[in-house]
Amino acid sequence: MAARTNGSWRLHGLSVEGYRHRRDGVPCQDAWQCGAAGAVTVLAVADGAGSRPRSDEGSRLAVDLAVEHFGRLPASDGDGPFAHRILRQAFQRVGDDFFDRTGGSQDFATTLTVVVLAPGWLGHCSVGDGFVVLRAGTEGGERQFHLLPQPESVSEYSNETVFLTSRDAARRVRTDCVRDDGVDAVLLSTDGLAQAALSWADGAPQAANESFAAAVLRSLDAGEVVAGAEDEKLAALLRSDRLTALNGDDKTLLRAVRVGAAS
Repeated sequence: MAARTNGSWRLHGLSVEGYRHRRDGVPCQDAWQCGAAGAVTVLAVADGAGSRPRSDEGSRLAVDLAVEHFGRLPASDGDGPFAHRILRQAFQRVGDDFFDRTGGSQDFATTLTVVVLAPGWLGHCSVGDGFVVLRAGTEGGERQFHLLPQPESVSEYSNETVFLTSRDAARRVRTDCVRDDGVDAVLLSTDGLAQAALSWADGAPQAANESFAAAVLRSLDAGEVVAGAEDEKLAALLRSDRLTALNGDDKTLLRAVRVGAAS
């Protein structure tokens, strides 16, 4: 089921195959998953490496393991260093479990982006080129959107992506802890939506595209959603000519809105 309510969060996610994969009959290599354990809600998206033969399996396994292991984190994060430590420990457990189940084969290579929603804090853990946008606060009556920092590039001159299976994944993983009770919506996506969902300068993403973020959150803000109808509406957007012209890759969008957040 793609639409659900976990505790105080209304959730909806969808992955669709990109134009090139539809044309060539290749399955979608993106995946998403969400789940709740007590007061903790976990959101995860993954993008399987297009050149690897079993990356669609890898992305599905990665998000399932993320929900399993990050869902065991305590609802209270303690101090900042402790939050970063437990996020990295959960990531390491995901990586170890992933390695055990795949034999460490690069055929399953995938990125992984995870958000943990807990009372009083939000945790972010990412390897690869997925991204996260938060909605929090207002300015001049307008809701504000914030792009969380992404993992650093492999090098100044390379667009190479780090995968969960990469040798230096544990060193390249990015963790963040946000303490802001004003956070009332979260977007996670793979890089297939980066051109549409982010604002760019000098060839790099600098901020969230606020009009896009506001538009894709509107239906969840309005109240409970019907899974099938919401799937069709979001799939039509993700497969639209406008977004396909920007990026022909697979696309994933996972949305979470705090229940009662709509103004």
